[in-house]
Amino acid sequence: MSQVQTHTVPLEVRHARADKALAAAYPEHSRVAFQRSFDAGLVLLRGKPLERSDTVHAGDVLEFSFADVVSTALRAVDIKLDVLFEDRSLLAINKAAGMVVHPGAGTREDTLVHALLSHCAGTLSGIGGVERPGIVHRLDRETSGVIVVAKTDQAHRELARQFAARTVVKEYLALVVGVPRLLSGTVHKAIGRNVRHRHKMAVVEEGHGGRASWTDWTIVESYGDLAALVTCTLHTGRTHQIRVHMASLGHPLLGDSAYGWKENMRMKRQPGRVMLHSARLSLLHPKTGKVLDFRAPLPADFREQIKALKKG
Repeated sequence: MSQVQTHTVPLEVRHARADKALAAAYPEHSRVAFQRSFDAGLVLLRGKPLERSDTVHAGDVLEFSFADVVSTALRAVDIKLDVLFEDRSLLAINKAAGMVVHPGAGTREDTLVHALLSHCAGTLSGIGGVERPGIVHRLDRETSGVIVVAKTDQAHRELARQFAARTVVKEYLALVVGVPRLLSGTVHKAIGRNVRHRHKMAVVEEGHGGRASWTDWTIVESYGDLAALVTCTLHTGRTHQIRVHMASLGHPLLGDSAYGWKENMRMKRQPGRVMLHSARLSLLHPKTGKVLDFRAPLPADFREQIKALKKG
């Protein structure tokens, strides 16, 4: 536990949530660090622990300290990574399909986090917690392509801010069943948990478990009436967003049996995974403000699938 500090809520703050009051007063510390302090009972008002959502008023004197961060128990594993860019603040990786981003139930020691612990050797942001060091956003197991990782807490906070503000350009390539009637379109449909299958998402009403979701799509090329290659631009970042939105249009992704894909004997090659690739990620460098534009080429299995579709 760190040294006990005090903070007097200034007069201009008539009332505020306790966690927001501290985070605003100490911007050099992450909100997650303060959340750990509240959860550990280390934020006190008149000797009594405060909850994050408790209200504090002008003149209140808060005593607080930071909880010790337990070093990760995960083992660093030497797994080769396809690094697109790296400096002292972040790195961009072309993730292979089949690699899980962070450990969870049923995963082994072959996740991206295990590989990062080896590659970065102690220079990852701790904001993501024990099991997600450096992880700012995620890609599904079967999705290939660009993912960025923060190496410092400052970089993590700034990258997270950009993702939350929706200023990050996120472009994906997907192979979908059939050919959309229009050359391009926009999907504004809220996404929430599927009430029957909790591991899946679904289009639901906003305000009834659904969160606003926005995807733009454009046909790149089509393969007869079998399939089409589309580029999808995400303006929000919901779980399975592209998969759910394209399926809602009647064009599920090839290989995506969870959202409607069914094997088609007319295809000379059946997809071995969900055919989705994070092709481009553009954002501002968290320290210099310079535009970074990361692009990942299509992996071999994606190219082979397109080749087979063209022959078909």
